[in-house]
Amino acid sequence: MFFHPMDFLILIAFVISIWAQFRVRGTFNRWAGVPVSSGMTGYDAARRMLDANGLHNIPIEAVRGTLSDHYDPIHRVVRLSESVYFERSISAISVACHEVGHAIQHQKHYPMLVLRHKIFPVVNSASGLAPFLLLAGFLFHATGLIGVGIIFFSVAVAFQLVTLPVEFNASNRARDIMVAEGFIRNEEERGVAKVLNAAALTYVAAALISLLELIKYIMIFTSSNNDD
Repeated sequence: MFFHPMDFLILIAFVISIWAQFRVRGTFNRWAGVPVSSGMTGYDAARRMLDANGLHNIPIEAVRGTLSDHYDPIHRVVRLSESVYFERSISAISVACHEVGHAIQHQKHYPMLVLRHKIFPVVNSASGLAPFLLLAGFLFHATGLIGVGIIFFSVAVAFQLVTLPVEFNASNRARDIMVAEGFIRNEEERGVAKVLNAAALTYVAAALISLLELIKYIMIFTSSNNDD
């Protein structure tokens, strides 16, 4: 009852996701050992990038954890892990500038980020209810519950898909400004690209898994209705 041909593709996507997680850590660690020619720390790069875009009021905080870096749009603060905040490496300034890219998106009302913020409250509720509705629908052969579960799950998938252009755009902004402001030399762009692309791959893999799961549920729902 719980096996479906789509599970093969989902398993492949899951393996890709695990590989992506290892790759992002491996890539970060590799380029964390390569000093940046400008001698800037992650904090230095983030502060200069914020100031260059008129975001003097955005603070930068050091937080514990590995790759725990993020931009908080509610409190409007850039939070960098200690390995990024204090270090003077290709990895450190790449991650720091990427997070500042999100702050710039917020300032400029980047459409995909605005959409992401708008659907976030709905996603919190929908993603929590969807698994229970789908499980109940499968157990009791209730196509109505499966249908509602699919709708709720679709919201979560939409959120992940919207996240992709947000992440890629933040990385593009980071690379452009790092070069324009002299944070890195031309020969260091390769390392920056590897760090940012590895991180982006994790989002792609997660979105792929969710999308394949959604297709699976829709196929089951359609098949159940045809049988009726």
